[in-house]
Order: sequence, then C-alpha cells, then structure tokens
Amino acid sequence: MAAESSLPKLDKTAFSVTSLEKNDEDEKAYWLSKTPCERLDAVETMRQIVYGYDPTTTRLQRVFEITQRA
Repeated sequence: MAAESSLPKLDKTAFSVTSLEKNDEDEKAYWLSKTPCERLDAVETMRQIVYGYDPTTTRLQRVFEITQRA
C-alpha cells in the first residue's frame, strides 16, 4: 500500500471545458516541453494507476517441478 501513497493526488475539483482540437494542441505542446525522462516517468505513473502496482508480482515467477526417473 505504500506505493499507492507515492502516486500524485488527483484534484477532483478542477474542471474545464475546451474544444477537442484546442485540447490536442495544448496537450502536445505540454508533452513536448517535458524531457524524455519526465515523459517516461509519466507513462510509468499512468501504467501503475491503470494496472495497479503490486511489489510482490514484480519479480519473475520461479517454476519448480519434481520429476521421477523411470
């Protein structure tokens, strides 16, 4: 649960109405003003929000199988 608290808080009171065309231009300009590292950090944050983040599943799964010799 500690990872969830490190995610940015969402301000649910902020609201604006704009045209989709203007929004696309503004959004493109915003992301072009960011460094590649900041863009990757934002993608990772959005991935964690959409798919969740569970530190116990970040490791590769180990498979152990016992076989019997014939």
